[in-house]
Amino acid sequence: MPEAKKENLAEQVIDPRDLVAYQSGSIVSRMLAYTKSGTITVFAFDEGEGLSEHTAPYDAILQVLDGEALVTIAGKEYTVKAGNLIIMPATIPHAVHAVTRFKMMLTMIHA
Repeated sequence: MPEAKKENLAEQVIDPRDLVAYQSGSIVSRMLAYTKSGTITVFAFDEGEGLSEHTAPYDAILQVLDGEALVTIAGKEYTVKAGNLIIMPATIPHAVHAVTRFKMMLTMIHA
């Protein structure tokens, strides 16, 4: 089976909000970068959708591109809106819930 060709977004001016579209009742994601140093992924959440509480082995930076979400880190809730970012520390339980339709860019630092 042939390996899927990777999309090369290098040296392009990109609006990350345009890289994923909202889908009713769903969460859509698109990975922009995947290296041994980290990953960058863009997500689109329909209103009311979310990621249940979980942990990650690496720090994660959540940057809000559109809409509003509720981020819970170690049981404390934070409201985030377009233009905000929040750092979710490695190994600390966190969750994300879309208050409105919501897009985010997630950067994971593998260090």
